[in-house]
Amino acid sequence: MPKERIEEEGISPKEKVGRLIENLGPISNTIQYSWFIEMAQKLLDFNGDTIDSSNWESFYDDAEQKMSADNWTETVFSKSRLESVFLTNDFDDPLEGFDSTKYIPCLRTDDLVFHLSDARTKMRLYEATNIEVSDVKSAREAIGKLFDHFTRRNAKACAISLPPTFAPTKVSDARADTALANIFAHGPSADEDDQRAVSNFIFWTLAENCQSYKLPFDLMIGVNRKVFPAGVYQGQDLYDSRVSLIQYKDLLNAFPDVTFPISVLASVTNQELVSYSWIFPNVIGYYSDMYKMEFALPKFAMYKRILAKVLAENFVIDRNWSEESAIELGTQLLRGNVETIFSVGK
Repeated sequence: MPKERIEEEGISPKEKVGRLIENLGPISNTIQYSWFIEMAQKLLDFNGDTIDSSNWESFYDDAEQKMSADNWTETVFSKSRLESVFLTNDFDDPLEGFDSTKYIPCLRTDDLVFHLSDARTKMRLYEATNIEVSDVKSAREAIGKLFDHFTRRNAKACAISLPPTFAPTKVSDARADTALANIFAHGPSADEDDQRAVSNFIFWTLAENCQSYKLPFDLMIGVNRKVFPAGVYQGQDLYDSRVSLIQYKDLLNAFPDVTFPISVLASVTNQELVSYSWIFPNVIGYYSDMYKMEFALPKFAMYKRILAKVLAENFVIDRNWSEESAIELGTQLLRGNVETIFSVGK
């Protein structure tokens, strides 16, 4: 279905859902469709196995009523058995108006690393820190102030999404000063070498602050943005198999006491990530995410079913583990790792 029919301006939510339902047939055999049905059944009390043109309107009306209730968030938390969720917050987020032990902040830094030449990004940084960034000294001060603000509000990680071409390296202060002056003078049209130098300097400064503030640095590696511009929102990006974690060896060696939870997109890179997590003590291979809180229930349920099957077949049957030992390992994967890496839930 064309993007224009999904994102048509002025279209009502119900009309949009109707158009989507008409086109769900080709994906009815996918895991995403099974997530949709599982959410409908367990969160919204849907009794069937299929949602189509014959029943979607009554389901929509019932779902709208339930999701409009003041206690819907608590309903999702309760039915999904969630205690807290990790957010990704823009660097200028005031982090106010919510319980930061339930909705745990994370400092998202893509704009700082890759879009500091944009006048709006620079202004946002000034408004968030009251520091006019013009050189290395002021950039370090501003970033330090962001980390101070986020950690005071219970942030548990710094995070960034990285293109496959990025290969972080340390940049001298003199080179960074020159590059910063040039990008602020010329904006997004500044020389690519200067923009790359600024990206490396800011990224390295973030890692230094993760070291100082004892925060993990989540790296989401390998995504190319807007590969398919005709796609809907969040349906335009694709991975690139040409990325390799060897591009991050300088970083991983330079910061041995910073934990780097790393996710990659290509299946071949996942094998590489496993090897890196064996060799580098500070590398953690992970993860899945969710764009909506409701997604937690089906995604965790899928993972737990896979985990239970692996523990039963590969550990209890094949290796003669006791069931108690298998459950202990499963608990470590489901809870212990998060509690240890991010210092939560203990």
